[in-house]
Amino acid sequence: MSLLEYKCPNCGAPITFQPGTREMVCPFCESVMDVEALKAMDDIMAQDLESEEVDWGYEGEQWRPDDQKGMAVYSCKSCGGEIVGEETLGATSCPFCGNPVVMASRFAGALKPDMMIPFKLPKENALDALQKHYLKKKLLPKVFKDSNHIQEVKGVYVPFWLYNADASGRIDYNGTKVRRWSDSNYNYTETSTFRITREGVIGFDQVPVDGSKAIDDTLMESIEPFVMKDAEDFRSAYLAGFFANKYDVSKEECSQRANERIKNSTVTEFAKTVTGYATVTPVSVNIRAIPKGVKYALLPVWLLSTIWQEKSFVFAMNGQTGKFVGDLPLDKAARRAWFLKLFLIATGVAIAISQLIITIM
Repeated sequence: MSLLEYKCPNCGAPITFQPGTREMVCPFCESVMDVEALKAMDDIMAQDLESEEVDWGYEGEQWRPDDQKGMAVYSCKSCGGEIVGEETLGATSCPFCGNPVVMASRFAGALKPDMMIPFKLPKENALDALQKHYLKKKLLPKVFKDSNHIQEVKGVYVPFWLYNADASGRIDYNGTKVRRWSDSNYNYTETSTFRITREGVIGFDQVPVDGSKAIDDTLMESIEPFVMKDAEDFRSAYLAGFFANKYDVSKEECSQRANERIKNSTVTEFAKTVTGYATVTPVSVNIRAIPKGVKYALLPVWLLSTIWQEKSFVFAMNGQTGKFVGDLPLDKAARRAWFLKLFLIATGVAIAISQLIITIM
């Protein structure tokens, strides 16, 4: 399996892409190389990619049949160590020498992404965002903040399918308007019912759907949006120092999720135009998504994971915009105290109102 490594031209050490720049930097001699200067290497890779058989053998040990399924072994060119990973693995680092490597064949030919957004924010931003995330959670156990340690922080280029489509639809609603008035004898209420129709076409560009089975779709949708105007042509140099996976969910399989997102967004946009009614209830929804093309992209995500009380917690930050999401544990005692406090406040207010009414009467 062909591996692509980026080395410093001055000292031979591995160089990595620096988020927020267009530069590759050597951590040892501090040499800097522009990413565009490495374009020739990408072109050579695309023209003359080696096709090697994956070696499943280990010296003195053999894979069990179930172990081999879905896995691949690569040989690090720097130290000769074996890198074991899933078949979809596209970029990682050698566990022995730390050398960042790109599995060139994962992004060549028909597998080459149409575009990518390079990382804009470094790892430090993700760690700072986690601390701010803690501060916003009033019911977070104090011991979690004090004793919890992040086990892993990974910068990952996640594979996405980007769908273009037109949504043609019609939605019928029942709406009501209420008029109230009084005279010297009675109070009156008049409720009028209306049939409301909204019909039209909405265009959607680059609706993203996660193309990796290993990463939670809901988590990825929570850190949207990505600013697609910043997307660039694929450059393998941007992968150096990060993780990347080739898609393992096809564009055909992801199209159902894309259609759901497009239809839900269309329903939301149509509903925004129905105003001035007391109540609005959809009675008939007919929306059809008309495909207009699909693109394959790699988008930057910082993934942070930790284990606390034998439960795993995963956080994600958009590597372009900094939007941060993730679930946190609740302090049950603090939650009970919080609800008790609210109950006491509500009870006190109710007693005060009742006493006021009695006084007035």
